[in-house]
Amino acid sequence: MTMINRLVHQGTFLPVLTVVASLIVIWYAGAVYLNSTQLIDRYQKKGVDWDISRLAQDAWKMERPVLPAPHQVGVELKKTVIDKRVTSKRSLVYHAGITLSSSLLGFALGTLLGIALAIGIVYVTTLDRSLMPWIIASQTVPILALAPMIIVVLGSIGITGLFPKSVISMYLCFFPVVVGMVKGLRSPEPILIDQMRTYSASPTQIFFKLRLPASIPFLFASLKVAIALSVVGAIVAELPTGGQGGLGARLLTGSYYGQITMIWSALIVASVVSALLVTAVGRLERIALRKLNGGQAVAV
Repeated sequence: MTMINRLVHQGTFLPVLTVVASLIVIWYAGAVYLNSTQLIDRYQKKGVDWDISRLAQDAWKMERPVLPAPHQVGVELKKTVIDKRVTSKRSLVYHAGITLSSSLLGFALGTLLGIALAIGIVYVTTLDRSLMPWIIASQTVPILALAPMIIVVLGSIGITGLFPKSVISMYLCFFPVVVGMVKGLRSPEPILIDQMRTYSASPTQIFFKLRLPASIPFLFASLKVAIALSVVGAIVAELPTGGQGGLGARLLTGSYYGQITMIWSALIVASVVSALLVTAVGRLERIALRKLNGGQAVAV
């Protein structure tokens, strides 16, 4: 079932369409407002008579706008997504693939690290008291300041390419996994844990039979947040590389040369990549919960 069919089936297609249409209208109006200063100055210097209609038309076709109109971004997307070959370094699909590879590796590492830390925090009291405050404090460090340091330090010991960018993605996405998994592992009622102990269940059996199944909904809720953060981390990690590849590099190139439409098109592709990844995690969640509930349909 496609996304549109799902929206129609759930009766949310019209509200979603209304919101999208409203955002596009606001976007066009914002383009006129933000681009009007340059245009009015140009009109006054050249002594051009103008009205709102002409101002809007000129604002929507400026070569270097402050805010490009939606159709300008659409034209740029067509040039860089459809018209260019996937292997071309001017193709956003090519750069999205680079960002996606860093994101997925960072997401996998962050998930493994988050689950391992959560298990340690739940089962070892010392880790709960000593480690959890540091995990929370780690998220107060600005990633924009941390990313160049990680790139430089790892580069100085000969580690370059995909892994340093993945480390930054891992840094962002492990935190929600830790928090969600800790809450999930502690979600079973104490009476259920005591009951299993009366059956002489070992800590390992309690973990796999009770704690882990109870943590699955919490884990997937965290994974949806983590997978989106991993894309953000990969893009931020690509900024210090000087435009070697990835959506972050396209953002940097667009800012260098004042190509605002390039920046917006890269942002839209990044948001699409994030949305697809979150959707994929949601599908895995439905499969996991269906199996956990004995094959019954689960609405997520």
